[in-house]
Amino acid sequence: MYIKQTNSTSTLLREQYSDDLPHLYTIRADYQTAGRGQAGNSWESEEGKNLLFSALLRYNDLRAADQWRLSMLVSLAMWEVLAKHLPEEQLTIKWPNDIYFGDKKLVGILIENSLVGGYVGYSIAGIGVNVNQTKWLSNAPNPISMKEITNQDYDVETLMNEWIDAMKRWEKCTTDELSTAYLQHIYRRNGWHKYVEREVSVAPTSIAKQGIDGIFRAELVGISEQGELILRKENNEEQAYHFKQIRFVI
Repeated sequence: MYIKQTNSTSTLLREQYSDDLPHLYTIRADYQTAGRGQAGNSWESEEGKNLLFSALLRYNDLRAADQWRLSMLVSLAMWEVLAKHLPEEQLTIKWPNDIYFGDKKLVGILIENSLVGGYVGYSIAGIGVNVNQTKWLSNAPNPISMKEITNQDYDVETLMNEWIDAMKRWEKCTTDELSTAYLQHIYRRNGWHKYVEREVSVAPTSIAKQGIDGIFRAELVGISEQGELILRKENNEEQAYHFKQIRFVI
């Protein structure tokens, strides 16, 4: 479904949801007045310049405990699409599921799950891809678009259809296969980098030990089966973080 403008494609899809809607049913818009990202962040997009859509995901046998599989699946499919058009050596998946080009954000992905008992009833993947926009008006710290990288224009509907095709290929993979591919493309896979623990999950005494601003250096160890980011700090301590417990210092 295409609509010129809406507050949020994900909100609209949730309002329209019925059991009759098929897997990978999409709503695409030229403009969103209230597009959302991770942690409640807003999403800037110039009207008609970018790919803004939401997709309905139906995996009837997916346990709630295994919902991390969806983040890997959706982000790997988008990484594959972009790798066809951009230098893939600079394309990475920033945990949990955004796509970066170098240290700049190219794609934002927000997955919302509807749980029924111990299973995922359905999910809505809201995706925003910076495609043809070249001027940024908000204070977003690090956006970049496909056009800024290649100086070419792209057809947004073609990109969306390529993602749907990629999804159909990736969803045939086992969770172990997805995990291996995800780690191959993860942002900051090698080396020591700066992070900060979010204040909502860290006691003041802990922040004081790490420094006035709570910033610490760590290297990536891996991702847990539940999708936690596992880091090794300079004191050799390993710690697993949920998304809301940690943020990257870029």
